[in-house]
Amino acid sequence: MKFSTTSEEEVSINLTPLIDVVFLLLIFFMVSTTFQKETKLDLSLPTANSISKPIEGITHIVLAIDSVGRYNVATDLKGEQSELKATAPEDLAKQLQILFDQHPDGTLVIKADGKTPHEAVVFGLDAARKIGLKKVRFAAEAGSS
Repeated sequence: MKFSTTSEEEVSINLTPLIDVVFLLLIFFMVSTTFQKETKLDLSLPTANSISKPIEGITHIVLAIDSVGRYNVATDLKGEQSELKATAPEDLAKQLQILFDQHPDGTLVIKADGKTPHEAVVFGLDAARKIGLKKVRFAAEAGSS
């Protein structure tokens, strides 16, 4: 008797649907991811009727204080910010001293949120006084006349 032998087919996995799903997930995460810097503070500056324009050619060291009282320091008005963990005026003064050693002709610009506690602003001014800063300015938004 003659028995028929069954030919075995090669087992293969179709990877096309898997690759499609991976690409869809990649596109989803790329679209849904925000590329914002989380270290920047969201400030709502108080308004003022008389605003002076920034002086060109002078380096500004910006001390930003948010409504909670966190401090960020940046060089120039549109520079990179780095968050400070200052709990005493001496700590903040050390951080400011490092920047003012690099830019001795700089001006300290305090950008405090409109809802910042008064204590946080005084804390920043005290730190500036401890390192002997004489040029301090406050930032504000132009108000309607």
